[in-house]
Amino acid sequence: MDLTVISENRSFGGIQTVYRHSSNTCGCEMTFAVYLPPKAKDGPVPVLWYLSGLTCTHENAMTKAGLQEHAAKYGLAVVFPDTSPRGAEVADDEAYDLGQGAGFYVNATRDPWRQNFRMYDYVVSELRSIVIDNLPVQDRHGITGHSMGGHGAITIAIRNAALFDSLSAFAPIAHPTQSDWGRKQLSTYLGDDESSWAEHDSTLLLEEYGWKGDLLVDQGASDQFLDLLKPEALAGMMAKRRQPGQVRLQQGYDHSYFFVNTFAQDHVAWHAARLC
Repeated sequence: MDLTVISENRSFGGIQTVYRHSSNTCGCEMTFAVYLPPKAKDGPVPVLWYLSGLTCTHENAMTKAGLQEHAAKYGLAVVFPDTSPRGAEVADDEAYDLGQGAGFYVNATRDPWRQNFRMYDYVVSELRSIVIDNLPVQDRHGITGHSMGGHGAITIAIRNAALFDSLSAFAPIAHPTQSDWGRKQLSTYLGDDESSWAEHDSTLLLEEYGWKGDLLVDQGASDQFLDLLKPEALAGMMAKRRQPGQVRLQQGYDHSYFFVNTFAQDHVAWHAARLC
């Protein structure tokens, strides 16, 4: 795999690197970031995947989520994928919540999206293989994410339980088949047959399969998008299914990276306890 280093910076004794590569899955050049903790100099370390939300690139969480300090402490690598394919030849939309920056972690089946918008396969297969084959990491993985990325983290983990050993989310889009943040994207990328949407809905997947471990979800109680995120659907399903885990409603916090940064240590520690 021909990885081009775009930038490299020392951070908390480790190295924060941004890479670019040609993606066969997405049919374009893709960019992603990886933080390697100091412990990676002594041997392979477990991996925490962080999936970002609408409008984000790899850079937003890399610079705002504050994960590096905690990853250095606990000895985890952190992978920050992009949220969609990009480029002049890649389909896009004028809306902020569709097209480039809004891949929704699905494999699109409708034109013009299906040629490039295959973020599910990209994260689960292609980028995973690149990371394992080229970096000093163990084949032991946790996954988390924010908003659209929280949706991606939960759905990907439940559908690929053999590939992930820990799971958490920040303010995930928890029930997209019943939300305007979901119905718009799922119908656009996958078509109008709503039966095909269920495999991309955290609440419905949890009902059908559960999660093999325990699940941590943090949600700001003052989140301006609460009605779109529907955390009560996920929490209710966890209670109904008696799924081990926690949905923590954090008083006064909104949807921003200030919220993510505040609880980043809790989530890194959560994953470290299950991966290390």
